[in-house]
Amino acid sequence: MNNELVSVIMPSYNCGRFIEESISSVQNQTYQNWELIIVDDGSNDDTIKRVQKVQLSDSRIRLFRNKINSGAAVSRNNALLEAKGKWVAFLDSDDLWEPTKLEKQIGFMEKNGYAFTYTGYKEIDEKSRATGVVLSGPEHITKAGMFAFCWPGCLTVMYDREKIGLLQISDIKKNNDYAMWLKVIKHADCYLLDECLAMYRRGRKGSISSHSYITLIKWHYKLFRDAERMNPVSSTFLTMLNLVCGVYKKVRYVKRS
Repeated sequence: MNNELVSVIMPSYNCGRFIEESISSVQNQTYQNWELIIVDDGSNDDTIKRVQKVQLSDSRIRLFRNKINSGAAVSRNNALLEAKGKWVAFLDSDDLWEPTKLEKQIGFMEKNGYAFTYTGYKEIDEKSRATGVVLSGPEHITKAGMFAFCWPGCLTVMYDREKIGLLQISDIKKNNDYAMWLKVIKHADCYLLDECLAMYRRGRKGSISSHSYITLIKWHYKLFRDAERMNPVSSTFLTMLNLVCGVYKKVRYVKRS
């Protein structure tokens, strides 16, 4: 395995309760050649203080701050402009990785020549306890498949920046991770490493999983209509298709114990 640099993209906003644990899950990786790019979006809790504390003992952690609260899309765009690595990975400031996540995913990509991959993940609660829910997805996602549904969990995605290039997404307030995958999929198909290598914190106030279906429908329509600049008919069709595929995912790719 080549020891190429991984740029880990982490937007943050008022995640002081969780961000040190998230950072630790990066520091505990068996693959150690990484940089963690944290872009804070105007936190008014102790997020900055906690990050700066960890920075004192780890120069691989780079902290940037938006001048005003601008949303996760702007934060991710700014982080991507700062990224230096061949590999780009994503981890939100309240989610976690298993220690072998980077090592296994890079090995999987190098062995098969893949430029865009994701892994399975499990859900945890606010106290980092497993809920018993494990999620995966299709082994191979084409462009059509990605527009049909956002199969990858943001915390599991990695892509090869040398093959994909610099990406910048539209300034949309929600679904901006999905907007990113719709950009990447135009350059390379996406493949699943079918192992549970990450932990998604479900149900935190303000997270997308805590909103109603009506709200989610509106966000999906805005993604296709505004970010992808599709006509109203296509945007409506893809929004409805996302709903159908969402039901299919729950049946096919979500396991509960």
